[in-house]
Amino acid sequence: MIISSHSELDDVDEFQDETSLDSAVTLKVSEVRELLVPPEFHGQRLDRMLVAGVPEFSRSYLQQLLEDGAVSRAGLTQLKSAFKVKAGELWHIELRATPQSQAFKPESLALNVVYEDKDLRVIDKPAGLVVHPAPGNWSGTLMNGLLGLDPSLIELPRAGIVHRLDKDTSGLMVVARTRTAMDALVKKMAAREIKRQYIAMSDKPWTGNKQKTVDWPIGRDPANRLRMAVVDLTRNSGKTAKTHFHVMSQSELGTLVRCILETGRTHQIRVHMAALKLPLVGDTVYGGSAHPLMPRQALHADLLSFEHPISGQSMAFQSPLPADIQSLRQAWSLSYNEKT
Repeated sequence: MIISSHSELDDVDEFQDETSLDSAVTLKVSEVRELLVPPEFHGQRLDRMLVAGVPEFSRSYLQQLLEDGAVSRAGLTQLKSAFKVKAGELWHIELRATPQSQAFKPESLALNVVYEDKDLRVIDKPAGLVVHPAPGNWSGTLMNGLLGLDPSLIELPRAGIVHRLDKDTSGLMVVARTRTAMDALVKKMAAREIKRQYIAMSDKPWTGNKQKTVDWPIGRDPANRLRMAVVDLTRNSGKTAKTHFHVMSQSELGTLVRCILETGRTHQIRVHMAALKLPLVGDTVYGGSAHPLMPRQALHADLLSFEHPISGQSMAFQSPLPADIQSLRQAWSLSYNEKT
C-alpha cells in the first residue's frame, strides 16, 4: 500500500506509542507517507486504511494526526475518520511528533526515593505530581522522573509503574526496575499481596461502629461520566470494591480515618467515603468541603508492605504525614498513632 516516504527535516525525535512502553519507534519530526488505496480497501473507512498503511504506529496516534489535519488527498485535508476511500486514490499522511509522542522522555525531577535496589524502587509521591502522562500533563510526571533516574526503563511498560495514586493523593508507591520484577509485582497486586494503607480526613462526624468494611461496587457515575460512583452491577457496569475503615481519632471538627484497600479501583477510597456521607476534606469532586489548610483531597498513602518480588524478603515502609494533613490534624485536635 505504501508507495514512498520522505522526510522534510533531519532532526530525529523518538516516538513512543502513547498506550504502551513495550517498544520504541524512531520517528523523524516530519515524515510524509504516500498511501495508494488497494482494491480490497475500496469503500472502507479512512482510519482503517491508515492503520493498515502505517502499521508501525498505534491507532490512537494516527487518529490524532487525522484530527490535526495531517491527512490529505489531492491537496485537500480530510478530518473525518469515517470518510470512505476509493481504490486507486493517493493519500498523504504527515507523521509528526504529537504531545503524546514526546511525553515518554526522561526529565530531571526531585523524586523522593525512600528505597531502591536493582529490582525496584519505593517512591514517596508528593501531592500534585501526576503519575502517567495524559492530556494536560504531557510532561513533569512521575513516569518522566523515573526515566530521568534510569532511561533504560523505557523498555518496561509504563516505565515500571504497577499501580497509581491520584494527582492530589500523596504517599508511597512501589515501581519496578526490571521486567521480571514488574511481572511479579503485577501478579502480587492482582493477588492482593501488596498491602496499601491510607490516612483520610473528613469534616463530617463518624457514626456507629468505629470499624467498618465497605463492599460496594464502583463504576462510572451514570449521572456524571467524569466521576466514579457506587453502582448497582445489575443495572450498570462496574467492578467489586472493598475497603476497610478504622476511626483513629475524632473531634467536633472532624475525623481521622485509617483506610485499608482490599481492591484497587479508581478513586476507591474517595468514592466509598463519599458514599458513607464522609467525603474527604478538599475533595470537591465527591462533595467534600473546601478548607484553607487543605488545598487538595485529604488522602495520604502512609503504609506499604509486600514481599520482595525476587528475594522474597518482607518489606514495609511508612511515609510521615505531609505538612498540610499534619496542620489540619493539629488544628482539629486529632491524634495520630503511626503504629496503628
